[in-house]
Amino acid sequence: MSTTMAKNETIQRKWYVIDAAGKPMGRTAALAASLLKGKHKVDYTPNADCGDYVIIINAEKAVLTGKKLTQKYYRTHSGYVGGLKETQYSRLMATKPELAMKVAVKGMLPKNTVGRWSLGRLKIYAGAEHKQQAQKPEFWTAE
Repeated sequence: MSTTMAKNETIQRKWYVIDAAGKPMGRTAALAASLLKGKHKVDYTPNADCGDYVIIINAEKAVLTGKKLTQKYYRTHSGYVGGLKETQYSRLMATKPELAMKVAVKGMLPKNTVGRWSLGRLKIYAGAEHKQQAQKPEFWTAE
């Protein structure tokens, strides 16, 4: 039995739009990560970058379930002693909802060069408008 492996020269990339309004952030991020990796394609290859472009709109209207708004923190560290900075997700969603969604998608991608390349194809907008109309993206309907 032969196995076909995707090559970078033969990959056809499409543009998809995901509307995050009223949906849980984790489910939207998992769907975006799956599209970025290309798992929905027939010629999916885990070690090749064969995914599509993904645009997430209405990131500010994404929902965090449970008590995540008050109990979950976004943490960064400068590398110096005492350099830990914590931001509660209620404040992060109010000020930078794009960053919150990007962190969620980044955590679901592989931690290697393929994951970093895939994250470069992710575009996130807080509102309903996006700048990629020229690429003629299509809405992703299957959930």
